[in-house]
Amino acid sequence: MIRKFLHRVFGTKPSTSISASRPPAGVHIISRKQHGITREHINPCALKVTSGLQEAGYSAFVVGGAARDLLLGLDPKDFDIATNATPEQVRALFRRSRIIGRRFRLVHVMCGAETVEVSTFRGDTLTSENDGATANVHADEHGRLLRDNVFGSQEEDAKRRDFTVNALFFDPVHEEIWDYLNGYEDIKAKRLRIIGDPLRRYREDPVRMLRAVRLAAKLDMQIDADTAAPIGDLAPLLQNVPPSRLFDEMLKLLLSGHALACVIDLRTRGLHHGLLPMLDVILEQPLGERFITLALKNTDERVQQEKPVSPGFLFAALLWHEVLAVWNNRQGAGEKTILALHQAMDDVLAVQNKKLAIPHRYDAIMKEIWAMQPRFTGRSGRKPFRLLEHPRFRAAYDFMLLRCESGEIDMELGKWWEAFQRVGSGEREAMLLKDEMQKKRRRNRSRSKSASSDAVSDHKAADMVK
Repeated sequence: MIRKFLHRVFGTKPSTSISASRPPAGVHIISRKQHGITREHINPCALKVTSGLQEAGYSAFVVGGAARDLLLGLDPKDFDIATNATPEQVRALFRRSRIIGRRFRLVHVMCGAETVEVSTFRGDTLTSENDGATANVHADEHGRLLRDNVFGSQEEDAKRRDFTVNALFFDPVHEEIWDYLNGYEDIKAKRLRIIGDPLRRYREDPVRMLRAVRLAAKLDMQIDADTAAPIGDLAPLLQNVPPSRLFDEMLKLLLSGHALACVIDLRTRGLHHGLLPMLDVILEQPLGERFITLALKNTDERVQQEKPVSPGFLFAALLWHEVLAVWNNRQGAGEKTILALHQAMDDVLAVQNKKLAIPHRYDAIMKEIWAMQPRFTGRSGRKPFRLLEHPRFRAAYDFMLLRCESGEIDMELGKWWEAFQRVGSGEREAMLLKDEMQKKRRRNRSRSKSASSDAVSDHKAADMVK
């Protein structure tokens, strides 16, 4: 009754272009017996939204990454909904909801602390342009779409998505999968295939080339030959993508849990050498290659173990050998160690913030990690105790261990700090005393050698006089 009243008040009659009970021609319906997914696999909020939309006479499906991940036996992070209801119609049905977005108008429906994103089926932008709906379609001279917000049918919505494995629709009410583009077969074959003409689709959005590499690594899939073929030739189109959007996509790649494999694949496909500034930082440092490889490997392990990962730490690792090179040059020019390090940090960040568009909120984290590195060599007096109390100690310590593992500094330093954290306060004092005594012995040995060397020199000089 309430929904009928809302329809009368807002004039919102359910669209009859697609009905959950009457599948359109051209769609392959896959039953629960085949795919094995039930409504119990769906987030309760997503189930509530799809059920509510269908009860009101609309079509509603869990779509995209969630449907794909469920078929792959993975746990989806988000459950997005696609429907033939307009944003205003969705908003009218759910009290706790709001319309967001400019380029893409979406609805966020809240259920307690959870939020489900609902989008209206969108049409093919080129078809819409040919039909005269040019006001909603804008592309640059390279074919990259700048704005498109054309509503359409479910089949059109499927065809405008990026890859076939992301174009599956799961109806949790009827427990069916609707497949227009053989995405279900591609999932079973572990094949990543772009929808439509690869040249056109990459020109529309060059970031899809990066996404192909990331998804193939994440989902353990092979990129289809036709999908992969144009990537090398079209790589320069990435230079037309706004730096902030490029950074966001690279961050997703680096935090995917498969960053190392992605970086290797990107290099193989030629997506570096000036095209991706962050990739240049990663790949163009021969002396730091082992260090960065270890950093990416450790990051992948943490992501796969669902441990927290700090982007600031990762950027600090990626830029460290640039900082190290400038630091060494400044010290070689006669600057004091700490002053030279701080100047090196400022120099590198000034350059990289222009190239990489790294948000400034990460600068402070990177600087703290870098600035603490010389302090690990101070193992006398109260210095180690003060360092342990620093709020960023753990990150700086992990960073120092990477330097040890890569061979940049002596592994003995890392082992000493590992032991220093593990023992009690009394044993820490003994470690400091022992370390100080060892330093004195080394200094005494050095002095003895120096004195002996001087005596030999004096002897030789005397013999020459004779």
